[in-house]
Amino acid sequence: METLVKNGDGQLTIHNLPPPAKTKRAPTGTLTAENRENQVRLAEARKKYGRGRPVRLNEVKDKKLRANLQRIENKYRTAVLNAKDAEILYENQEGFLQPESELEKTYKVRQDDILDAVGVQQANKSVDFKLDLGPYVSDYTRNGRSLLLAGRKGHIATCEWRDGKPGCEMHLNETVRDAKWLHNDQYFAVAQKKYTYIYDHAGVEIHCLKKYVETTHLEFLPYHFLLAGIENSGYLRYTDTSTGQIVAEHPTRKGAPTALAQNPYNAILHVGHQNGTVSLWSPNSTTPLVKMQSNAGPVRSIAIDRSGHYMLCGGQDLRLKLWDLRAMKELHTYKTRQPASSIDISDRGLAAIGNGTGVTIWKDLFTGLTSSDPSKVRSPYLNWGNDGLRVERVQFCPFEDVLGISHAQGFSSIIVPGAGEANYDALEVNPYETRKQRQETEVKSLLTKLQPETIALDPSFIGTLDARSAEQRRREKDLDAPPLDPLSKLKDRNRMRGKNSALRRHLRKKGGKNIIDEKRLRLEEMKKERAQRVDERVKKDKVELGPALARFARRGSRVTGPYRQTSLLSA
Repeated sequence: METLVKNGDGQLTIHNLPPPAKTKRAPTGTLTAENRENQVRLAEARKKYGRGRPVRLNEVKDKKLRANLQRIENKYRTAVLNAKDAEILYENQEGFLQPESELEKTYKVRQDDILDAVGVQQANKSVDFKLDLGPYVSDYTRNGRSLLLAGRKGHIATCEWRDGKPGCEMHLNETVRDAKWLHNDQYFAVAQKKYTYIYDHAGVEIHCLKKYVETTHLEFLPYHFLLAGIENSGYLRYTDTSTGQIVAEHPTRKGAPTALAQNPYNAILHVGHQNGTVSLWSPNSTTPLVKMQSNAGPVRSIAIDRSGHYMLCGGQDLRLKLWDLRAMKELHTYKTRQPASSIDISDRGLAAIGNGTGVTIWKDLFTGLTSSDPSKVRSPYLNWGNDGLRVERVQFCPFEDVLGISHAQGFSSIIVPGAGEANYDALEVNPYETRKQRQETEVKSLLTKLQPETIALDPSFIGTLDARSAEQRRREKDLDAPPLDPLSKLKDRNRMRGKNSALRRHLRKKGGKNIIDEKRLRLEEMKKERAQRVDERVKKDKVELGPALARFARRGSRVTGPYRQTSLLSA
């Protein structure tokens, strides 16, 4: 390597220098123990609290956009790690029944043994209401604070079951098919013999939904403020409870429904039919989004887990089917002694199946299903007999290890260890909210209410970029467009006199369709006014011509000038 060096006399001399030694870079593949631990910690945090796949910054060419995306990804990474670190602050942990040996089975444990082992406060949550106007259906509020009971013979009752504080009680003296809480414990809907009514917390009727005729099942979408009901005739209707307007009504065309459930992940309604199919509905589509053949007989009950990935279907064929809603395929099939009349899934993944006069609770039905060879659960978690009373509905109480069971002679609740979510987000749902907090939550939920258009199978489409080209969108649009008539593009030829009026030109332009719009109504009104003016003119001409010449009066244009018809009188 040559270089120029200036000596003391001011002259430049050339020196040959040895080439610089090449330094070996440290291999990038090896990671320290600390970096490896941080990556594992970040992967675990993203698996539980992640917001989707991170953006590939190396594919972004714009420097400014790449810097902004890098800043956003750093914020997401920090938020995920902070949420993972906040788990150390959790005060409570869920706990299940643990057998001491392999020969011991948890389903042999009775409720008396569980009540003796738990504390007094937890044991008091096991209640038993003996009621005569059954069979009853029950419903908990979203925070698990209030309980709604509805008897088939017209008995309605509400209460705060933890404190034993009664709410309202009514005797409607007519058939009640279903009852559902709305967004809080201040309003509830009751599907009665003919119409569906909405009552407040004091039992005062505040609204009557006369469009809901002979409704059999009710569901409420809390984030959209939509009350969905399906009728005995098969019509599915959505009503916005904040405005009172009917958002959508769709005929299922499958006869009387047998089951109705809501997917908490995307607010899609799952409707079970008598032919064993389950159809998925949205208020934005007049046809079902998905139709799947679930059972060989009528579908008796449906339940979807909190993640929205798995669905349990119980049918009249004594089969309990487990479905993967992401791949739309059946995973496992379990046998039941009697048809499953009701199914519910807790926040921790326990599944309660009410079949006949008993209740069976299963654990780990949804764990291990992501592996290539998912295994079936061989034995249930708990059993409950119910003293020979037929079970109508089972529902886990939110944030509690309690399962509510409504049956032919009232309501009972049992203790199920590990069923409830031990740590909850009070900003989302607060079981111990005050009156002021309830009012503030109601206002905030109304301000952040989602529109019905956001209900879809994949709710993550909101905010995404449509990467399709304009040509592709045009082709897809043309596929849905009606076929064009080649004669409609031909220029209308002039008609004979009297056949080219404004109304006739408008009708020819519309292709003779029976469409009533504002322009057509205005043209028809003009035609009536013109005919009325002609009739008045003919009557006036008849009076002027007299009785002898009245037959010469015509409906055409009137003659003026020296050849006016009145000149006949002077003649």
